[in-house]
Amino acid sequence: MSEFIITFREVLEASLVVGIIYLILEKSNQKSHLLKLWIGVAAAVAASIMVGYVVLSAKNSLGNDSTAALFEAIFLYLTAILIWYVIFWLSKHVSDRKELEGKTLGAIELSSWGVFFVVFFAILREGFETAVFLISSFSITGSFSYIGFLAGAVLAILIGYLIVLQGRRINLRHVFKYTTLLLVFLAAGMVAYGTHEAEEYIVKSGNIDKFKSADKDIYRVWDIYKPTKTLEPDMNKNMYSYNPEKKTYNHVLHDKGSIGVFLKGFFGYNSNPNLIEFLLWAMSLLFGLNMWRKFYL
Repeated sequence: MSEFIITFREVLEASLVVGIIYLILEKSNQKSHLLKLWIGVAAAVAASIMVGYVVLSAKNSLGNDSTAALFEAIFLYLTAILIWYVIFWLSKHVSDRKELEGKTLGAIELSSWGVFFVVFFAILREGFETAVFLISSFSITGSFSYIGFLAGAVLAILIGYLIVLQGRRINLRHVFKYTTLLLVFLAAGMVAYGTHEAEEYIVKSGNIDKFKSADKDIYRVWDIYKPTKTLEPDMNKNMYSYNPEKKTYNHVLHDKGSIGVFLKGFFGYNSNPNLIEFLLWAMSLLFGLNMWRKFYL
């Protein structure tokens, strides 16, 4: 689900940018620049893939478990901040057509390759955000939905086409209103899991001894649905799935269970959160909801 929302929102923004610039060139008799527009799109997509590859390679190159956990924590915090930036500033300028028209026409006057650079950097920004958001989402769930990714991209391109080229009247504010609300929950989940990874770093690096005697002494707000080696007769077998790697049974509401992993990836759910993790999740969610309410309601 998170792959669909992330891809849909970012690709829709990119589609609108490309569509509006396409119309500007067509209506101003600047069709000779259309090739540079499509070259800019292709170059930006390729650069976005490279950015994602570099970030993912940097993440995977960390062999030490504690260092990898620290990287995950910092990366997730930065991703949450970037999501808030996208929500509360860039969203205001998504459909600012006059500003985009001015930039495009000004770029054409300055250079014959001006259209290329306008498109390249506009799409690269969306591509960078998409890569970072998806990598962070994958870090939380450990899985990736190609169906959600492709469905979000195809639907966004289709809607962008209908809005810009066919002139259909679709209220973009309503579209971004609800996708932005979902991103608010996603950002709070990033903060929560980033805090969880920070705890992992403290425990695995041995720094836990400086202020706690052991991992088990960390205060948990709740600690439910623990994995079990065997299923007791009174347990509902339909509510558990077997993990052959760890040879344990996980409840569907455990954060590695079939339902829990979805809640974990999208809402920051954890079946055993520490106190700081819970408080930061609650504060970031309240912050995001408050900002969303001020902007959209």
